[in-house]
Amino acid sequence: MDRIIPLVGIVFFLLVAFLVSKDRNKIRLRPIVVMLAIQITLGFILLRSNIGLSLLSGLASIFEILLSYAHEGTRFVFGDLVDNNSIFFVTSLMPIVFISALLGILNYLKILPFIIKWVGLGLSKISGLGKLESYVGVAAMVLGQTEIFLSIKDFMDDLPPNRLYAMCAPAMSSVSMGIVGAYMLYLDPKYVLAAIPLNLFGVFVIESIIYPYELKEEDDQLIVKDLSQKSFFGVVAEYIKDGFDTAVGVAAQLIGFTALIFLINGIFNGLIGISFQEIAGYIFSPIAFLMGVPWAEAVQGGSVIATKIVTNEFVAMLELNNLDFSNERTLAIMSTFLISFANFSSIGIITGAVSTINKKQGDVVASFGLKLLLGSTLVSCLTASTIALVF
Repeated sequence: MDRIIPLVGIVFFLLVAFLVSKDRNKIRLRPIVVMLAIQITLGFILLRSNIGLSLLSGLASIFEILLSYAHEGTRFVFGDLVDNNSIFFVTSLMPIVFISALLGILNYLKILPFIIKWVGLGLSKISGLGKLESYVGVAAMVLGQTEIFLSIKDFMDDLPPNRLYAMCAPAMSSVSMGIVGAYMLYLDPKYVLAAIPLNLFGVFVIESIIYPYELKEEDDQLIVKDLSQKSFFGVVAEYIKDGFDTAVGVAAQLIGFTALIFLINGIFNGLIGISFQEIAGYIFSPIAFLMGVPWAEAVQGGSVIATKIVTNEFVAMLELNNLDFSNERTLAIMSTFLISFANFSSIGIITGAVSTINKKQGDVVASFGLKLLLGSTLVSCLTASTIALVF
């Protein structure tokens, strides 16, 4: 049953995507099956083989070292506050500034653009998607939500809605490397790192079902704007500022959404004697169960799912850490589900980013914003179910 239920869950999540598909007649089955097979195989290699576990352990160690350097920079400004784990902004969000600076250096040296471009081109052969769509899928794992659209802004004006959806889906379904280190302070690093590539193939699957399209060869072009034409220190300074802005933005959302959750819980407790999160837990418990969470813990899992969608992944991570799941498998499922930007606030962020570049296309993104959130949530469910299947 441990394997059958998440397998049923995968079929169910794909069926939901099929039911909301814009054009079912254009769905191509072969690349979807190939990508699902790769996703499951990759999940097995990463979490069940010695090679995969060693790779994840090595990457986690690298991030641990980088975080230690980030803490030294934070200590210089905030002193011993960096040792106080209760101060979330200092200990968890400030490392984003340092990681962002490293990304700026890699971008200036043209290492990141090279990797993103050629890995994307390779994946386009597997996914059956266009070169630009595959590029954006890879770029979403490295760049921030706004930087992705800046790098392809020369293409934005001519994109039809189905291709525009394929541009936006990875921005919500993935997470940028600049913020991954902060996640590792609250979740097991191997689950964080495993979820990132699984989300990549998951988003290709879901977007191929929800907004399928046929691409002519002359339209399948990739000449991405080079963002590294500034001085070295100018690029690094810009990325440091972007990292700090990201940290402040996350902090602002946490303050607002956490306070709102407490307010709503207080209202529900006062009126009916049960919190909003408990109610949401019951509503989303079937989804948690289909992802592979045991029924006895499905309500808790459903509460985490609801919190993540309504607020953001950080609030949900804090809630997850306060829960007591009976086995590691459940923790792995719920941890990997959280590794994405799939929440209501991301609709506004992505719409705003596109509107800044192209107002007309921003209006188009706003029109399918809820479908974008649904698709990205299905990607997270697909990743979590894959983890349950191979765990």
